[in-house]
Amino acid sequence: MPIDAAKALAAEPRTGEITWTTKDVQLYHLGVGAGVPATDPDELRYTLESRLHVLPSFATVAGAGAPGVISGLSMPGVEVELAKVLHGGQSLRVHRPIPAEGTATATNRLAAVYDKGKAAILVLRTEVTDPDGPLWTNDSQIFVRGEGGWGGDRGPTTRPDPPIGDPDRTVERPIREDQALLYRLSGDWNPLHADPEFAKLAGFERPILHGLCTYGITLKAVVDTLLGGDVTRVRGYSTRFAGVVYPGETLRIRMWRQEGGVRVAVSAVERGDTPVLADTVVDHS
Repeated sequence: MPIDAAKALAAEPRTGEITWTTKDVQLYHLGVGAGVPATDPDELRYTLESRLHVLPSFATVAGAGAPGVISGLSMPGVEVELAKVLHGGQSLRVHRPIPAEGTATATNRLAAVYDKGKAAILVLRTEVTDPDGPLWTNDSQIFVRGEGGWGGDRGPTTRPDPPIGDPDRTVERPIREDQALLYRLSGDWNPLHADPEFAKLAGFERPILHGLCTYGITLKAVVDTLLGGDVTRVRGYSTRFAGVVYPGETLRIRMWRQEGGVRVAVSAVERGDTPVLADTVVDHS
């Protein structure tokens, strides 16, 4: 069995230093669609170094290291083919606002391995601290097709109830044809998002957008639409990747206000509102 759950969970955490600059933050923001219109004062907060604030989802690429989907596959006890792997979900807890540049310590470990029968789910946890204390905690859920069935823990089965009633706000965000090529410059070099032949091997008609790019685009839409553009209000952000997005499509982002948070549903307009992000919640102050 390519996944040895006991060995993976017993492995020592991996700790290393990560560093990022304002240029890294600006590149990430451009990768999730910031800067349109280019001279809009609200957009300049994402693109101009003298006004720069940091969208919390930048935490998923800070340090330009391999994202959870890739680094999780290099953990002890895990030997699987990249073409069998999909990003199942992501959750982020922000302990305080992320600085526009910094150096921090990142600790990675497998927090859970679940047996879903026909697939396995790996939960890679990344905890990041700097000299002033904790900055953020990231959990990446890695879905590995064909690697379940060993009789292990199936993991949580509960899901949040769907939002009730009409959304409070709905916005649409067009995805550029080169969006995945731009986003991958922040560190996710998986050929699934650029190489047509690799995409076909993985079962897709053409390269798909990174799930974490959709994740960032969605958080920016919520911040700009319902949180007054104030990134420091975000406390947590979780989602389940329910479907793929192809560059050139349009995202429809529906938002429901709730106490202390926003429920969100995201779909691909051109494919009959096919869901792409589900069970999505932004916690805020």
